Amino acid sequence: MIVVCGEALIDLMPATLGDEPGFVPRGGGSPYNVSIGLARLGVPTAFLGRMSRDRFGRLLRTRLETNGVDLRYASEGPEPTTVAVVHLAPGEEPEFVFYGTGTADALLSADDLPAALPASVEALHFGSISLLREPGATTYESLMEREQGRRVLCLDPNVRPGLIPDRAAYLRRLEHWVSLVDLVKVSRADLAWLYPDVAPVAVARRWLALGPGFVAVTQGKEGAVGVSTTEVVSVPGIPVRVSDTVGAGDAFTSGLLAQLSEHGRLERDALRQLPAAAIEDALAFADRVAASACTRRGAEPPTRAALADDTPTVGP
Repeated sequence: MIVVCGEALIDLMPATLGDEPGFVPRGGGSPYNVSIGLARLGVPTAFLGRMSRDRFGRLLRTRLETNGVDLRYASEGPEPTTVAVVHLAPGEEPEFVFYGTGTADALLSADDLPAALPASVEALHFGSISLLREPGATTYESLMEREQGRRVLCLDPNVRPGLIPDRAAYLRRLEHWVSLVDLVKVSRADLAWLYPDVAPVAVARRWLALGPGFVAVTQGKEGAVGVSTTEVVSVPGIPVRVSDTVGAGDAFTSGLLAQLSEHGRLERDALRQLPAAAIEDALAFADRVAASACTRRGAEPPTRAALADDTPTVGP
C-alpha cells in the first residue's frame, strides 16, 4: 500500500454557466489527486490528511471512497474546506489563488497521526501546500522524520510561490525534506523558481547528494528526465489535444509510483540502483498517464483500463 499524505481541497474550475462565466467545484489538492490517480491505476492506496465535515469535505471524502482510496488514516474537523480558484490561459501553467485561513486541511496535528504503520505500507508520499501551512506542515515533517529509513518516502514540492513569503527560508526547509526522502518528483517550472539559472539536472544532482536515490523532473510537453547517481535518462512528451493541464503533474506522479511499485522497484535500495532501462520504463509510463489526464478537464487521471484504450489525439 502507498499512503499519500497532504491536503484535500476544492478547485473552482472556470466554466460557462448559461450565458454567464462561472466556476464549478472539483476535488483537488496535489496529494488528493495523486491518491486518486494511484487507486485508478490499481495500486492499493490510503489517504492521510484532515478534511472538513462541511459539504465540500463530504464531496471530497465521497470521491475518495468511490475511487477505492482507503480512509483509515483520514481525520476530519468542523473547520471549512480550503478553496482554490483556478485561472486558465492557453499555453500557460494553471494559476491557483488559495482561500484557506483556518481551514481543516491545514490543522492536522500529531494526535491525528497513526501511532505506527504496518509493514504492508511500502511508501509514503508528501508534498504541495500541506508542507507550507502550520500546524499541519510540522506534523507532516515529523512523520517524514519518524518514518525515514523504515519505508520509501516520496516528495513532490509542487511549489506555490504565492504562499511562500520567504523564499530563502522555504528553500532551507525544502532541502531538509529532500534529505529525508528516497524519491523526488519536481517540475521544471518549480526548479526555475527555486534555483534561477541553474540547470534542472544540476539541481537534481545537488539533491541526490543530500540523500535521495532518484529525482524525476517533468518538462511539460517536452517530456521528463530522470536522474540517479549513475544515470540521466530523458523521455519525450506525448502529443495530445490538451483540454487543460490541471493535475497533470499529479497524474505523472501517480504513474511513476505505480510503475515502480508494479515492478518491485519502489524500495529504498532499488531506487538507488535503477538501471537506465528501468528509469526509461517508469518515466514513459508516467508520461502516458499525464498525457491522458491532459485530455480531460480538471484533475481527472485515467484508470488503467482507460489508459490501455487511449489513442493519443494530436491537436492544438
